[in-house]
Amino acid sequence: MNADPEEPVLQVRGLRFGWAEAPLFDGLSFDIPPGVSLVRGDDGSGKSTLLRLLAGAQNADAGSLVIHGIHLDEHHDAYRHQVFWIDPQTEAHDALAAKGYLESLSHHYPNFDTEAMAELVQGFGLGPHLAKPMYMLSTGSRRKVWLTAAFASGTPLTLIDQPFAALDAPSIRFLRALLQDAADHPSRAWLLADHEAPEGIPLKKTLSL
Repeated sequence: MNADPEEPVLQVRGLRFGWAEAPLFDGLSFDIPPGVSLVRGDDGSGKSTLLRLLAGAQNADAGSLVIHGIHLDEHHDAYRHQVFWIDPQTEAHDALAAKGYLESLSHHYPNFDTEAMAELVQGFGLGPHLAKPMYMLSTGSRRKVWLTAAFASGTPLTLIDQPFAALDAPSIRFLRALLQDAADHPSRAWLLADHEAPEGIPLKKTLSL
């Protein structure tokens, strides 16, 4: 078998995190190439925690995280601009209108694509909800806002926790099509965290926890 010629988007080496009596990760090393990859595991296996660590939102006990030569421990802010992640349960943006939240992202992500955002808003059926504050949105609509932000962010690495949770059937179909397109992307990487592999999505890598 020939080696994959693609340069990895994310390189993880020697990642360690946990508690004295319950280490969660110890010496975890892997690469994430362009395309779609999966972190798979049962509840409590550490999927969401791993995404937080990879996003730089949680400090690891040891290890290095590098996106295209940018080291998290050396250039924290620059690293964070290279990765999109949001906690699906967050209340941090509740006071903002959905439109205001989405428009604010261009200040944080230099490659944020406003044209793609408009197409994503239409695809997820978010138009009637854009003027509403986030706290008024249903769980499914909030998820659609996060997914719109994720795909429009233009970041080299995009992390999505349980991507299909709380979505209606048309949005699931739309998201599946987005991920099928993402699977062939030459430079961006999407890392999903879920209990099982998404149906019909070619995966570049699967990490089992």
